[in-house]
Amino acid sequence: MPSAMADQPRSTIIEDNPIGNGLDTFRASFSTVSIDRSTSRVPDALGQLDQEALRKFIRAFLRAAQNLPAADLLPASTRRGSLRSDLLRLELSLDSDDFDLDRIKPVLNAALADHLDDTLIWGRVYDAVTESTPPPRPIASSLQQTPWLRNTSSFANSSEHREYVDNVLKEELGPMYVGLQDFYKTYFGDVPNLETASETFFRQNCLGGSNPLFCNGWRGWPEEAKQDDVLSWFADFTEKLAAFAESCNSAPAHKRRPLAKPDQPIAGSVGKRKMDIGFVDDPSAGKDSRCHWSQILVPGELKSNPSADRHSEARLDLGRYAREVLAAQDNRRFVLGFTLCGSLMRIWVFDRLGGIASEQFDINKDRLRFGELGFDPTITTAKGERFIEIIRGGSTERLVLDETMKRARCIAGRATTCWKAYRQDDPHTLFVVKDSWQYLEREEEGEFLSEATDKGVVHVARHYHHETVRVQGMDDDVRGNVRQGLDVTKATNYWQNRSRRSPSTNTEGPSRVGRSSSIAGPKRSSHETGAFLPPSKRPCSTSPTKAGRDVLPNRVHRRVILSDWGIPIYKAGSRAALLAALADCIEGHESLRQKAGLLHRDISIGNLMVSKDNGGFFIDLDLARVSASGAKGKTGTRAFMAIGALLGEQHSFMHDLESFFWVLFWICIHCDGPGEGKVVAEFDKWNYANTEELAKLKLGTVSDEVIFRKTMEEFFTEYYQPLLPWVNKLRKAVFPAGGRWKREDSGLYTRMREILGEAYSVGVAG
Repeated sequence: MPSAMADQPRSTIIEDNPIGNGLDTFRASFSTVSIDRSTSRVPDALGQLDQEALRKFIRAFLRAAQNLPAADLLPASTRRGSLRSDLLRLELSLDSDDFDLDRIKPVLNAALADHLDDTLIWGRVYDAVTESTPPPRPIASSLQQTPWLRNTSSFANSSEHREYVDNVLKEELGPMYVGLQDFYKTYFGDVPNLETASETFFRQNCLGGSNPLFCNGWRGWPEEAKQDDVLSWFADFTEKLAAFAESCNSAPAHKRRPLAKPDQPIAGSVGKRKMDIGFVDDPSAGKDSRCHWSQILVPGELKSNPSADRHSEARLDLGRYAREVLAAQDNRRFVLGFTLCGSLMRIWVFDRLGGIASEQFDINKDRLRFGELGFDPTITTAKGERFIEIIRGGSTERLVLDETMKRARCIAGRATTCWKAYRQDDPHTLFVVKDSWQYLEREEEGEFLSEATDKGVVHVARHYHHETVRVQGMDDDVRGNVRQGLDVTKATNYWQNRSRRSPSTNTEGPSRVGRSSSIAGPKRSSHETGAFLPPSKRPCSTSPTKAGRDVLPNRVHRRVILSDWGIPIYKAGSRAALLAALADCIEGHESLRQKAGLLHRDISIGNLMVSKDNGGFFIDLDLARVSASGAKGKTGTRAFMAIGALLGEQHSFMHDLESFFWVLFWICIHCDGPGEGKVVAEFDKWNYANTEELAKLKLGTVSDEVIFRKTMEEFFTEYYQPLLPWVNKLRKAVFPAGGRWKREDSGLYTRMREILGEAYSVGVAG
């Protein structure tokens, strides 16, 4: 919100932005509600509605209110931002079992009155959101105390062996719900002429002639459903289907062809992943064509045994493919896929909350249906450029996406993507565009960055703009927009999954046990890229909603634009530049804490940057909290988390300072020059060990000077060997007497910068 508008009294904003006919559609919808019309009093009429009808009616009002001009201009009740953000949070909390529907009735009464009173309506709205929205920056909320679980984007310099990845992927996905009855309507209902075209194809191409394609089952379908036979049949059938679509001028926007690659790894993955079958965007592709994960539109998994549909094996295999597709395609919001077990098929969607699937159907009895592919419509391509548009200061700006900087290698979670960008009218000024999927209950990173910029915090990326991404006229969240309100509680295995969840660890609700909210850059093996890529973000915590077994999680698509662009600190052009940038970042951390009262809580190799003039700054305030909040819980990127943080201690600035040490230690082991990285087997375990085990590994590494020196001498790369004595000095400062700190000490900021400065001044960092 522009600061000038924010300073205006509420009454002025309400008067200058009347509701007018903005609620007419909502008001008209009330006349369609099935109630006793003998009463003329709105409160009495509302009292006749059952819980489900009232919930739908409240949702209709909240959506209408969000589109009123004043909602964007009125300040939020208990947070920074606009009242519209409060309304959105209220809408997305409606499905919680402990939501008090009665507290919204006064708003509805005012909105349905014969004569609208704008001041009364907005006053009732403020009353509703104030009662229903948690206070700002809670002291010890369930958000900060929920269990910390892993996510596949948390691997740092890992070879991603399948035996390690699978356990983490299972944890990330949690329960995968199947048998959703409205699945086809949700994902294929908007495909033009789908039903008509399907019927025409089936009638004209499958039933006619002396040897029809379909007669009590598909002609040529291999009875034993062996992989090679099924692949051949499937390829031939889909070719016929594609040819028919083109003849009817109904071919999809994204050209697709079947591609079978069961025995050949697809390019672009770290762990050399293979895929049974899928659809690729190359119209000329054959079943033996080589391809990249960036070309896969719809992945598929084949199993010869129909019983495999009832177990997790096929689903997990498909989840691996979906992860690779999401990692390789930076404009994907979700991935559509399918499992075919014998002749039993399910259609799947993998999004930032996990995986859901259709009812099971037999392809020898039913038809095949594929629809939307989950691309982000706000990213537009024209004249060879990809761009987004934002409204800033009342004007539309077009930002060209010049280069993908990072893309999270995960399915469920925060799934951050960052692009280097520039304004179309000013190609020389660079920005960073960051997209991520956030829990609604978390305070917006954009608000924190804006506050830090306004208060003059140094060495922190400066705020330019932030917004909630809108798709099809709605805020782009998973439950309401991607899944279009699809109710997972109606899944055939919902109660089965619910009963399996452990009450001791589940705080998120039936969608899954503990959602990681990871943010990460893509990581490929060094032999593929020739360059070191940073470890991705952490699995942070479960849903920040109020703890409860019946709370369904949700994520909303947010976009932050920063005015500062740089390269990750591991790419610094020299050892001197690296240490100087690290010292700047430590100073920035202290500045953020002192001037804005915020604690970063996620110091990692991917969040520390070097600018074009070799200055250091840090990014990513996703996990920032008030420095005196007393927040407990495990937050951070696994390889760089402080020992105490791994053990769940109340997060302190001292933990962040320890993380700076682990960042430098990690770089010295994994980088043999600017950006030249490698996998080190000895430390690969840090990606997979549980938090308590990892805490012991780290403490054992630093507690004894002889052991620590031996570790440095053995594992520090030749390029970073000259830093050995200075890293040891940092160890002594961060771990006094070889142990964890016992009391907070603000003087550690200065001592760490002095040690880095000494290394710089004596020339060993050249």
